[in-house]
Amino acid sequence: MKKAFPQTVHLIVTLAALLVSLYFIFLYAPQEATMGEVQRIFYIHVSSGNTAFVAYFLTFFGSFVYLWKRNESADDFAYGAAEVGFLFCTCVLVTGPLWAKPVWGIWWTWDERLTPTFFLWLLFVGYLMLRSYVIAPGRAALLAAVVSTLGVVDVVFDFLVIRMKSYRGQHPAAVMGGGENSGLDPRMWVAVFVTFAAFLLLFSYLVRQYMRVAALRREVSRLRRLSDSSSGA
Repeated sequence: MKKAFPQTVHLIVTLAALLVSLYFIFLYAPQEATMGEVQRIFYIHVSSGNTAFVAYFLTFFGSFVYLWKRNESADDFAYGAAEVGFLFCTCVLVTGPLWAKPVWGIWWTWDERLTPTFFLWLLFVGYLMLRSYVIAPGRAALLAAVVSTLGVVDVVFDFLVIRMKSYRGQHPAAVMGGGENSGLDPRMWVAVFVTFAAFLLLFSYLVRQYMRVAALRREVSRLRRLSDSSSGA
């Protein structure tokens, strides 16, 4: 991985993709007729949500591999995916009200698409708290795997609700979609996919950096134990 795709190249590609996504969001995608310029938050909102969904699936996968093989790198991957996924899930909950306020007239409503996402955010918090406060690493990984399983169930439920409720209810997508059987302008879809791809690159880079730091931290701990044992001898 390091030879095939060095970290510096990864960073450059990620930054370039983010800049390209800004072009597609603000210059390429047309202005939405009903909501105007505020609708452009949609691209960040949806891409953040999809990235958070991917993050939780990867957290579950990393936890499963760790429990199966007791591979520390898999546990690092799960923990890193959860931390970065938490940031993207937080972005969803921040951009959602900013997008919805001009449409709803209120900052928040218990729409059926919002509530499962808020619950997912709480699961992210629970996962990270378990990893921070449970002393025994093996027990932390076990309990965190249980939380990640609940998160996967919530992600599937959230996705199905969004698909079934795409153009109904108070959610801004209902306004933007314009009603049943309507959809986004093709240029808007391009902006969605480009932004999502850029966010996935950012996600993978941040997780990669987390795993690198975790490996260095583990090596430092090993060297300290060797130093302490040598001093004791």
